[in-house]
Amino acid sequence: MTELPDFDVLLTRLAAHRGLSVEDLSRLATVPETELRAVLDGAAPRPSLLRRLAPVLRLHAEDLFVIASVDVPPELTPLDPDAGGEAARLARHSIGLRRREQEWLRRFAASRPQEERTRPAPEERPYLRYPPGPGGLLMRLLANRNLGWSAGARVFLSLTGRYWSASTYGQVGHGRVDLTPELQADYATVLGMCATDLSVLTGIGLPDGHRPPPRAAAEVAGLVREVRRLSREQVRELCEVAEATGGERRT
Repeated sequence: MTELPDFDVLLTRLAAHRGLSVEDLSRLATVPETELRAVLDGAAPRPSLLRRLAPVLRLHAEDLFVIASVDVPPELTPLDPDAGGEAARLARHSIGLRRREQEWLRRFAASRPQEERTRPAPEERPYLRYPPGPGGLLMRLLANRNLGWSAGARVFLSLTGRYWSASTYGQVGHGRVDLTPELQADYATVLGMCATDLSVLTGIGLPDGHRPPPRAAAEVAGLVREVRRLSREQVRELCEVAEATGGERRT
């Protein structure tokens, strides 16, 4: 199984991909250059550094924590682990909506108040502890969207039109199923990330003739990420709105 390089190499790749020097990163992220150079020499990054680097690298902070193999802070983890299934249902009902309807639904989701966290994030189950390979990285990024094996497989179907069993996606994470360029592009669509960014991180190339995902898929991927901060009941409310909107148009 192919292992990912350490974060110093991944950060170097990302910076080069963005055309940024160490001096650029230091200036744009307002962090000491000495601290950056220490990380590039193999030191573990501090959470505060990752938070400042993320927008400069055009990444979500929680994703950069995963890329750096640093525990995601509780305030950046999904609010309600039970909401993943509803998020998959939301993707199914919203993918066929018109553009303005999808955009409105995403704004509506963003306007929902975030409820207080009533319980700590559950302890990670053994089968979700992935080895440090490309597939494990992508499955951990998927978990940042509150998508496990089953909910993730359903969102893959809605956004890419391709479906594998839930356990097969899990085996990708454990390195028992090869991460092909085509499959990596599907992950990029579901994660709402640029496929070239994933290629830079994993070292796996892009598929021949690769094109960005359809706008509708990108919009829904952003919606799925947005609702990670909502409760199961709140996401269910959004599902009902999306289902009703699509139903009204069909009648």
